[in-house]
Amino acid sequence: MKLVLSAALLASCIASSLAATPAQPSPAAGRAIDSASWLAHVTTLSSDQFEGRAPGTPGEKRTTDYLQQQFRQLGLAPGNPDGSYLQAVSLAAISSYPTLSYTVRGKPTQLKFGDDYVAWSARAQKEVDLHGSELVFVGYGVQAPELHRDDYQGMDLKGKTLVMLAGEPPPPATGHPGAHPYGRWAYKFALAARLGAAGALIIHDPKTAGAAYDVVRNTWTNENFFLDGQEANPDFPLVPGWLQHERARDLLKAAGFDLEQLTRQAGKREFHPVPLGATLNFTEVNAWRTVATHNVVARIEGSDPQLKHEVVLYSAHWDHFGIDETLPGPRTQQIFHGARDNAAGVAALLEIAKAYQALPVAPKRTIVFLATTAEERGQLGARHYVHQPLYPLQQTLVNLNLHGVNVWGRTRSVELRGMGKSSVDDVVAAVARRQGRTLRPESPLDAGNFYRGDQYEFARAGVPVVVLGNSLDYIGHPPAWGRNQLLSYQARVYHTVHDVVDPKWDLRGAVQDMNLLFETGYQIAQGKAGPVWREQVEFRR
Repeated sequence: MKLVLSAALLASCIASSLAATPAQPSPAAGRAIDSASWLAHVTTLSSDQFEGRAPGTPGEKRTTDYLQQQFRQLGLAPGNPDGSYLQAVSLAAISSYPTLSYTVRGKPTQLKFGDDYVAWSARAQKEVDLHGSELVFVGYGVQAPELHRDDYQGMDLKGKTLVMLAGEPPPPATGHPGAHPYGRWAYKFALAARLGAAGALIIHDPKTAGAAYDVVRNTWTNENFFLDGQEANPDFPLVPGWLQHERARDLLKAAGFDLEQLTRQAGKREFHPVPLGATLNFTEVNAWRTVATHNVVARIEGSDPQLKHEVVLYSAHWDHFGIDETLPGPRTQQIFHGARDNAAGVAALLEIAKAYQALPVAPKRTIVFLATTAEERGQLGARHYVHQPLYPLQQTLVNLNLHGVNVWGRTRSVELRGMGKSSVDDVVAAVARRQGRTLRPESPLDAGNFYRGDQYEFARAGVPVVVLGNSLDYIGHPPAWGRNQLLSYQARVYHTVHDVVDPKWDLRGAVQDMNLLFETGYQIAQGKAGPVWREQVEFRR
């Protein structure tokens, strides 16, 4: 007679083996994580000398040299089996020169690239021409049978350009905010393409997009990057893009519609697509070049002969947006320094590596530290690693991704993006309890961020992941203080030249979170089994 263990029971057993008798790293290892050392790394990596750390620039060379030097000084072995600390990544960089207009009742209106819209061709071809494409408003662009929602309602969309809202419908239409990928722009574009649309334009709204329109403009008005040798965005429509909020309002008004009224309609499950009686014309001329860039990889070999082939992988992206010479002012005011995004995460990677090196005995399993390139261009360094892993993904137990670090002080809780998706929650919760903190899912301000960032590439490949969100309950501050800090950061700092080291930062929270991630990875490295995705989760293999 065969005994069959259900997936749910298996996950429960694994969670118990991970969290019941947790391994405790030595106190000295935790003390190795130091705020002054962390801040020194952040200050260096975000300095003018590093020129914004854009892939394929002198700023990249300084960054990757610095990381290799730091890993050597810490005594970490090269992570590439070829004996180096580098994994080569080849990118195609495409410069686009687009024009876009819409026509309502025979009257054309030209929009200004950057100020009014951003759009690009998702195909690596020299010229793109989309002429007379019918515009259709499709609400939030969500198709979710399990939630009894279909914003498309079987409409024939072939050749049409879809206009849609950013984010996801308000609860309870899709349940807890961020529990699904439906609010992510990549999901919306990919679904539009599968339904035969020629174009998809998302109406930017800072309240639902999570960032100011300048973030979109800064991201998409310069070169676009793709993995070399691959179709640029094979699962996107021919023309994906964004409309600035007021220009979208103008378009809808010209067509006889009100944006607020359409938004209210789109919040209902019974929403149907709305043809706008307008057409879109888009042309683009492209030029492209090849960019050589690199992931940086280091490792600490496991101490258990039977388990050292298994891997706990920490990651953080080192890249940012470089220099924008079209901005006014001196060169130092044209640099996207990327202090919190993501010099902070890379510095945390180095501090956690230092903590592992302070252990009296190396963990049973191998610990890999991966600093990725081109995350800002669509997680390309992480995607390349997943496609060409240096360590088998089947033997990679977990990815702990460091994307931004709390710089505003200690918190009462730990916000875990994607909470509920895997048994790794139990490990993080146990570590948080020892810190006197509770575990919480992401707040509405973080909704959907599980589905962006390098961790998403690992999750799609079946590797359970840990990525922290922005906890908002700061000790010693009023309840709304944390929310206001995050909103201010998103509106004024994120993906701008103002992301610099701030002397007012309170680094106690950074140390708290780095210790949590160190101990979480250590417990998994020492445990009987790795975490697993829970039943019905889309990443379960």
